[in-house]
This record gives sequence, C-alpha cells and structure tokens, in this order.
Amino acid sequence: MTGTATRHLYLVRHGEATADESGLTEAGRQQATLLGRRLRDVPLAAVHHGPLARARQTARLIGDQLDGVPLHVSELADDFVPHVPERDELPPESADLFLRFLAGSGADERGPDLARRALAEFTGPVAGDEDRHELVVTHNFLIAWLVRDALYAPKWRWLGINHANAALTVIRYPVDRPASVVVSNDMRHLPAELRWTGFPSEAHV
Repeated sequence: MTGTATRHLYLVRHGEATADESGLTEAGRQQATLLGRRLRDVPLAAVHHGPLARARQTARLIGDQLDGVPLHVSELADDFVPHVPERDELPPESADLFLRFLAGSGADERGPDLARRALAEFTGPVAGDEDRHELVVTHNFLIAWLVRDALYAPKWRWLGINHANAALTVIRYPVDRPASVVVSNDMRHLPAELRWTGFPSEAHV
C-alpha cells in the first residue's frame, strides 16, 4: 500500500548492559528512564523492541514513563549483522579492518533477511491521513543499517556508524520527498556521566 502520511521513526540503542549482557547496569536503567521522560510529549503509537534482555528491559523502563503506549516485541529489532560485504565493496584502505571486525561479529544467514524485513516494516511513509510516530528499541547494527538506508548510502556503509547507549536518532519519512535524518546519536536527555557508554572512546566529543 502506498503511504499517504509521514512516518517519524525514533531509534534507540538499549541502555548500558551488564558484562554478560543479561540485563542493564544501574547506569543503563537510569539512561532508559531519562529517555522515557524525554519522550513523554511525543505522540508515540507504539514502542517496538528486540527480544534480548537488554532491549526488552530498556523498552519497559521507557514505557513506564509514557502514558498507555503499547510495547511490542519484534525479531526485526533483534541484534544481527544486516549485510556482510565482499572485499571489493569496501574502501581499500579500510577493507582489512572491517573484514576482521565482521569475522568476530557473529554474522549468520538470518541477518540479511531480517534487515530487509526491518526496512519494509519500519521505514517509509504510512497509509492513512495521520502521521505516525513509532519508537524502536534495538541495537547498534540495526540503527546503523536504517540510517545508512535513509542516507541512500551503499549497503556496506552501516559499518562505522555508531550509537551510544540510550542515544536518540530520529528519521522522518515524508510522502513527497526523500527521508531525512533529523537527529542522530542525541544524548541531551542524559547527564554527562551517563553519556557515551557503548561508543568507541576515540570518537567521544
């Protein structure tokens, strides 16, 4: 069905996880709560979240700050590698770096199918007369994949796009023009001591 209204997609990486990734740290719980408070005035229709504990707990804590917004678990918001490029897709100067990273990333055959289905489910204009605002609580790789798509970048370019824990990215999908990344990796809702967790240290600003 062709969309006739604008989609506003809010993307969030889960809060800081424990070392064994079985849940959130105290900092991660604070991050999620503060993000929920920031989103209170957004007319969210739904919160979608991945099935892993760190995403599920983050979504629940965000939802606790919202008024009656339903939470939906989705395998499309899981933690997966969306695309494994061939060497000749990559810039020569960084090919070895990216391929070493991918070798240890746990990539499997389900990733590309989930990535394709996530694009179909979460992106593009929506049917009907009313704009839709939706939140997806997920993992770094999927957010990078969706940002890459919104920027019409090649498939390999999800690599190197990083997001901090509980940082907010918003993509707008209007009917009559290309998608736009409104904000990316926004941490205004977090105090300084809760920012930049999960982000490569050399890239902190």
